[in-house]
Amino acid sequence: MRSYVIMPRGLKVILLAATAVGVSVAAIAQLSAQEAAVKAEAEPSKLAADLIGTWQLVGRPDDAQEMPVNSFKFFTGKHWSVTYHDENGRVEYHHGGTYTIDGDQYAETIKYATEQTAALIGQTIKFKINVVGDKYTQIGVGNEYNEIWRRAK
Repeated sequence: MRSYVIMPRGLKVILLAATAVGVSVAAIAQLSAQEAAVKAEAEPSKLAADLIGTWQLVGRPDDAQEMPVNSFKFFTGKHWSVTYHDENGRVEYHHGGTYTIDGDQYAETIKYATEQTAALIGQTIKFKINVVGDKYTQIGVGNEYNEIWRRAK
């Protein structure tokens, strides 16, 4: 046996409209939340944004002596590369790949390299990094690559 609720026609229209609005508001809220999450993923952190550019190797944190500028490191927001040349300008090695940043934790994966550093291909090397003005410092996490870089002008 079925039971029916009899309601005035105007009330039916109001309930249907309220239901439709409720569904629309919920759908819009869900889409807005998804859009905000995608936007947050797409926007780099301040550290990630500060890292983009060209850097010159100038020294090591444990060695106060400044090094000759023979090594350059490049960051694009997703890809990196490093090139070292001798005093005559001949490239001795070049390698690079992709990188990720999570807070101050940086990980670079080597995807390509010249013959001199080809053994690095496939490796992921981790660092704790910091950028202050035109100074970029990376401290190796489980590796000896502790370096200070200056933004190339």
